[in-house]
Amino acid sequence: MNTRIKYVVAIIISVVLGLSSRRFSGQIPLFIAKHAGDVLWASMVYFGFRFFFVKRRLTWAAGISVIFSFAIEFSQLYQADWIVEIRNTVIGSLILGRGYLTVDLFRYVIGIIIAFWIDKYWLQRDKRI
Repeated sequence: MNTRIKYVVAIIISVVLGLSSRRFSGQIPLFIAKHAGDVLWASMVYFGFRFFFVKRRLTWAAGISVIFSFAIEFSQLYQADWIVEIRNTVIGSLILGRGYLTVDLFRYVIGIIIAFWIDKYWLQRDKRI
């Protein structure tokens, strides 16, 4: 299977699971409901960077994903009217978040580590054979 297609599938799965974790938060364990959305968002970011920069090293994708995710989280400290209006939309909220939480930084790192290992041991397996 084409490498980029694998990343598109991984992105779609991350988005569907992330949205489902929010939609069905009352039907899943509280721990998962609280943390899964941010973990899956960061995984999606990692797979997105891998899609666009497929020839770069996995560690580069992990590093740039952490930088990007942290930048988005720290940007939530900026509360100008125009960006708050964007964050008040559904898509703006999903992409930019709403408010800074330090725990989100840990969730992002966990999500990127999980995505890295999925990439290394599942998506890259054809290259090891």
